[in-house]
Amino acid sequence: MKKNISHIDADTQGAPLKGIRGEMITFHEDPFLVEDESKCYSHYSDGLVVIQGDKILAAGDYMEVATFYPDLKDIDRYDNAVIIPGMVDTHVHYVQSPMIGSFGDTLLQWLNQYTFPTEARFRSEEFSRSVARLFMGQILKQGTTTANVFSTTFPTSVDALFEESERYNTCMITGKVLQDRNLPEPLRDISAEGSVAMAEELLEKWHGRGRQLYAVIPRFAPTSTPRQLELAGDLYQRNIDRGVYMHTHLDEADDEIEWALSLYPEAANYTDIYRRYGLLGPRSVFAHCCLVKEEEWQTLHDYDCSVAHCPSSNLFLGDGMFKIWEAKDHKRPLRVGVGTDVGAGTNFSLPRQLNEAYKVSMLKKHSMGALKCFYMATKGGAQTLHLEDRIGSLAPGYTADITVLDMHPTEFLKWRMQFNDFILDRMFILQTLSPDNLVRATYVAGKRVYDREREQQLLYAADL
Repeated sequence: MKKNISHIDADTQGAPLKGIRGEMITFHEDPFLVEDESKCYSHYSDGLVVIQGDKILAAGDYMEVATFYPDLKDIDRYDNAVIIPGMVDTHVHYVQSPMIGSFGDTLLQWLNQYTFPTEARFRSEEFSRSVARLFMGQILKQGTTTANVFSTTFPTSVDALFEESERYNTCMITGKVLQDRNLPEPLRDISAEGSVAMAEELLEKWHGRGRQLYAVIPRFAPTSTPRQLELAGDLYQRNIDRGVYMHTHLDEADDEIEWALSLYPEAANYTDIYRRYGLLGPRSVFAHCCLVKEEEWQTLHDYDCSVAHCPSSNLFLGDGMFKIWEAKDHKRPLRVGVGTDVGAGTNFSLPRQLNEAYKVSMLKKHSMGALKCFYMATKGGAQTLHLEDRIGSLAPGYTADITVLDMHPTEFLKWRMQFNDFILDRMFILQTLSPDNLVRATYVAGKRVYDREREQQLLYAADL
């Protein structure tokens, strides 16, 4: 479907104009909440995005948009591809990249055997920087331009990710992980007070520096003492008006829930633990939420919290199934994004996560097509992170984070696509079959930082 194009005037004294041309789709209303799908997206068989500096000036039908910019000459054209907003990963552990694919039995066994020993290595600056470089390269190759990321205990892990993110000019959210009990000594915070003071120093150093944003991150309730959760909640509440985040795990697995409630017996449920310590509010993001009770959904809605659906991780560890139809109940809908959750998640690709999300929903007789899926990975992800006013859409005034998906990345997909014309049918094929080379190019703040066909595929923003 098509909608009227929109544009703002170029700054004639500013940066030169840049265009991206090809088939294009962007998303509007939440298809989980709106019956009329035609209101939820705009599709252009020959679209044009006009960029100046790091912002989008116009987006829409090529013939209509081009008339407003007769001096536009620098246009990247993509045939047999679809241009979409840059994708948003709402929950991922970059520090678990070295252990992705490790055998999983139960969540708690997997943490003790693989996760904690791996994360202990991030005390090293050199190791932290090497993994941050690899991680950023991987997500950009998969078309992810914003991510909500767990680092680990050590400030070196936080600095390494933010430094690498600055080089690409991506929007990344992370923070020091707070964990002062029930995990090995090399990862355990020495004191609740010292750990939160360290987090506050990092917050002041990084939050709002360029596009970088800070999150207060208790790993999950069982690995924090009541005192640490109290101080973490205070830090979050004191900085909530500055746009600081809170990021943790919730209701992932039965044994985790039992453990958490045994440590906090005064709480009515797992969500109530976080509520009691001031950790619920706007920009509170809870990962997994597979085993949520109705009263917990209502509490999360009342506090305007967000949840991250991590299907590949939940299937891999056998934790449970995220019930998106419950999270999106019209009476109290939540903001829901999708997360790769590497390293329990088995890849860095959001389209592959959408494939798993579809299957999880189908097991409970709730279908979820490409419109709902790609909405969740773009505008829905931006809403989950309360960034829907700046990313997640191809629209004037938005930051020019853009992903180009190849419709013909393999010989077989080129052949397969000839049997479908409707854009959402073809995008469903992409998410279902998504090969590793699905992404043709990734633009961050108007710069083509990844180009699959370029000799040097990845380039920092300053080198472009």
